[in-house]
Amino acid sequence: MKLQYIEAGEIVTTHGVRGEVKVLSWLDSPDMLCEFSRCRIGGKEYAMDAVRVQKTCNLVKLRGVDTMEDAQKLRGKTMELYREDISDELIFAAELVGVEVFAGETSIGKITEVLDYPGNSVYVVQGEREYLIPAVKEFILSTDLEKNEMRVKLLEGMASDED
Repeated sequence: MKLQYIEAGEIVTTHGVRGEVKVLSWLDSPDMLCEFSRCRIGGKEYAMDAVRVQKTCNLVKLRGVDTMEDAQKLRGKTMELYREDISDELIFAAELVGVEVFAGETSIGKITEVLDYPGNSVYVVQGEREYLIPAVKEFILSTDLEKNEMRVKLLEGMASDED
């Protein structure tokens, strides 16, 4: 299901005296956040006047947040991006939970969880059986968030209760 907002990270602290915040990025890399010019925090939209990478985090200057005290009020809050500002080709794990999965024309269940592993992610699909499907092109034939469905190729052993 396509979400309206994507959680991008948590504001962990302030930076300097001019209202910058330090964001612990939850995106694939902190560089991704640099591509955006607006965000949403606590239900309020903010223009991002400057975004730069500092190690594994981002330093962000939000319009209207001009003092350390203003920035401190945002500490611990989640920064969200507008889905409409993100390429449709990018699909986020949160959008996959609840997607119905088909092998051929047969529904095998819905994605209940996305497990992150160093090599690739694995989709946990729960139906009559539980399936663990690697998130690689060989097995994921198509994903359509508008229709809320994914088509996969199953191999023997992908069902968790198979011997």
